[in-house]
Amino acid sequence: MQSTFSPSSLNTFEKCPKQYHFRYVVKLPVSGESIEAFVGKRVHEVLEKLYRFVGDHGKPPTLEQVQWRYRQNFDSQFDAAQVRIVRSENDRAYYFENGARCLDNYYRRHYPFDGDETLGLERTLRFELQGADAERGYAVRGVIDRLVRARDGVLEIQDFKTGRYIPRQQELDRDRQLGLYELGIRRHWGEDEPIRLVWHYLLSNQVRTSQRTPEQRAALGRETTELIDRIRSEQVWAARPSKLCDWCEYREFCPAADGESPLPARATAPPTPEAAPTPASTAEAATAGGSGQPTLL
Repeated sequence: MQSTFSPSSLNTFEKCPKQYHFRYVVKLPVSGESIEAFVGKRVHEVLEKLYRFVGDHGKPPTLEQVQWRYRQNFDSQFDAAQVRIVRSENDRAYYFENGARCLDNYYRRHYPFDGDETLGLERTLRFELQGADAERGYAVRGVIDRLVRARDGVLEIQDFKTGRYIPRQQELDRDRQLGLYELGIRRHWGEDEPIRLVWHYLLSNQVRTSQRTPEQRAALGRETTELIDRIRSEQVWAARPSKLCDWCEYREFCPAADGESPLPARATAPPTPEAAPTPASTAEAATAGGSGQPTLL
């Protein structure tokens, strides 16, 4: 059982307790990932390098350099045996182009990247919520894509999304992930700090925002500790079939998906989605294709 919970693990339990059991209790080792997750990682790592480059050099790389880095990362890390494409009507090129479009949209919208101040990139948070079980605690962790001081002075917690789905405003105002990140950030900046939650929907080139009242923040804290209590007391771990089952990495083991493979012997699990990412090295100046221009490394 986890001692520290992330928005991802909490969402997994709500979506399907059996998937949570496989991932965080039994800790089944799995290989591979969905193409959607793969593309999301490649886009996130390029945006992180872009902002580090701007911070180091005082000017942005060109869009061509950004797209060159994306292609290099995509091609070097793509393994057809490890990356699952569920929607058979779409091929590798389709998903590659989606990622390229995400970067193109963001670059053109925010160039020259001087509209705000970057305070953190891929910033890891870990904090405690107050709940009924003080002895066991309610530790929460997560990773903020980008922490920003906006021009109007508001602190922004920004998240980059590469999927097509854009939630309604009512859903965003209840979003657990950035809401919990706000609770963690307030441990350092204080309760009176104005904070805005910002989602960049890169594929559709849209931005959504939300700001929480003290009452909403308190309610989120209570709901989260109650959910953690439910997870800790769970005994059944029932599967909850849905259209998302096709993307589940545990299909071959799950009885709800007619899985017949025996569970492998318990082994040391690979890093879970909660594991902190490896910090990216600072972007350096280099040349690409003999252009004489600095590129992202």
